[in-house]
Amino acid sequence: MPSALAYRSLRRVASAPVARQIVQRLRAQHDELLLAIGKLESHVLASNTKPDKLEDIEFKVFSQFGEDGILQYLIRTIGIHPDSFVEIGTGDYRESNTRFLVQNNNWRGLVIDGGESHVKFVLGTGMSWRHDVEPVSAFVTTDNINALMKDNGFEGQVGVLSIDVDGNDYWLWKAVAVVDPAIVVMEYNALFGPTAAITVPYDPSFVNSEAHYSQLYFGASLGAFVHQANERGYRFIGCSSNGANAFFVRDDVANDLPSLTSAEGYRASRFLTSRNPDGTMSRMRSVEDRLRLIGDLPVVDVTTGATTTVAAACLGGAR
Repeated sequence: MPSALAYRSLRRVASAPVARQIVQRLRAQHDELLLAIGKLESHVLASNTKPDKLEDIEFKVFSQFGEDGILQYLIRTIGIHPDSFVEIGTGDYRESNTRFLVQNNNWRGLVIDGGESHVKFVLGTGMSWRHDVEPVSAFVTTDNINALMKDNGFEGQVGVLSIDVDGNDYWLWKAVAVVDPAIVVMEYNALFGPTAAITVPYDPSFVNSEAHYSQLYFGASLGAFVHQANERGYRFIGCSSNGANAFFVRDDVANDLPSLTSAEGYRASRFLTSRNPDGTMSRMRSVEDRLRLIGDLPVVDVTTGATTTVAAACLGGAR
């Protein structure tokens, strides 16, 4: 068994600058390997020109799930569009919907998150000079979303807009006015089901972990996003298979991509992310039980503007 002195020595080595450099180098090599695999995936994908469903062309490089493959398919399928993007809600940007577009397709983009980790990641890696990515730290609201894009050089047509903030997602897309994206990627709350058209009420300081201890009360239903998409001249073309992100394409560049109803394209989620009051994971599986946890909380029906409750919208009022 190593001695206590040996353990202390190992800890000192692990915390030394040279050890951090080694870790950074290993991460960079790991990312280069992922990128190389992703390039191969992308070439294979090019031969699948007519997938039956989006799941058929999913692959993951830097996205959380299969979004990288879906976006590669879409940018090859749609009409003429700019090679630029805006992504709001990126975490540290190591795992995001647009990073593969940057490193595989050399797109330029704006990445916005309320923290600082994405800024440190972009500016602290070769991405800061090999590519044109602008990282901005800001808590995005309906009041500042357009200024954040315009002030950082993003106006008019862009290729992709991706929003994932676990809260005001519906209201943020509704407020977007200075960019006109060809493709929109929105995280939806699959717990709300395939047909309800609801969202949490707008609150500029919304944080899902504070809104309810379960962290199940956030965002909008797929039906709400499909309703807004149709109003804005977009068609809903499907969801990622894990039930997290929905994809929309502007009608004038969509070519022969399908236009689906929310019921047709809905994918349920099997995420077991609900929490107990003490913050531990509950791993609650029943959809009905999870909905009852947040049943009394308010939601807005986006088709009428009326405020109702989660239970009334998703459980027919049952508790």
